[in-house]
Amino acid sequence: MIDYGSLAEDWYCNLNLNTEMALPVQRETVLGFFERVQKAYPTMRHFYTRENGDFVLEEDKEQGHYRWVSIESRRICSGYANPPSIDVAIEQHRFILELLPYMLTVSPLDCEAIDVMLGFDYPYRGNHDALVAETLGVTSAFEGLAEIAGSQVINFEPSLTIALDETCRLQARLMIETRTSAYQVRRGDFPEDHISVYLYVRKYGSIDPGTTYEDTLELLRKHSERLLEQSVIQQVLRPLAQAIST
Repeated sequence: MIDYGSLAEDWYCNLNLNTEMALPVQRETVLGFFERVQKAYPTMRHFYTRENGDFVLEEDKEQGHYRWVSIESRRICSGYANPPSIDVAIEQHRFILELLPYMLTVSPLDCEAIDVMLGFDYPYRGNHDALVAETLGVTSAFEGLAEIAGSQVINFEPSLTIALDETCRLQARLMIETRTSAYQVRRGDFPEDHISVYLYVRKYGSIDPGTTYEDTLELLRKHSERLLEQSVIQQVLRPLAQAIST
């Protein structure tokens, strides 16, 4: 099994479940859910409410690896930054999904979309967009524009979404996020920030009859690992890491 932690400075495995109906906001229901999560993971001690009304329970971020869970108006998220393995992160996500029908009344019918996201961060002090374009290349149709004398690339965030089944309900998306502004390029002053690579595998619509949220999580996990190993590690992650190191 590949050590994902060796592929980037930071990596994370997140689960996102969007619901068709609004999630409960009653004090007893929300606190009861998070208390059950904390019982399973006692180091998740930091509970707070964001200004927009989202509820969050998380571990101490200063240790470099941490779990977190959030409830939004119509979305439940579970994340693990720098887990010891993908198995440990998936175990947490599975536990959250097991709680939903009983503690937040979220049924398989209530699913608008569910996805697993694998993310990888690379700190870099320089023009992120130029580095990504030079390392990964641009399509032949855009080469002429990118090679104009005296020009500089200031926005290049390649993204591709594919359907993994005939219904197009199961999809995968690979995207790169850069964080360089035109102001920084103009001044030639670049603070160190992250170039991020995200791989999403998402299933749209209600969960099929006879299938559970946990079954769907396993399906998304298998596709995520297959796509990462076949089409992302050697083609995107390692070239970026090598370009930054040199």
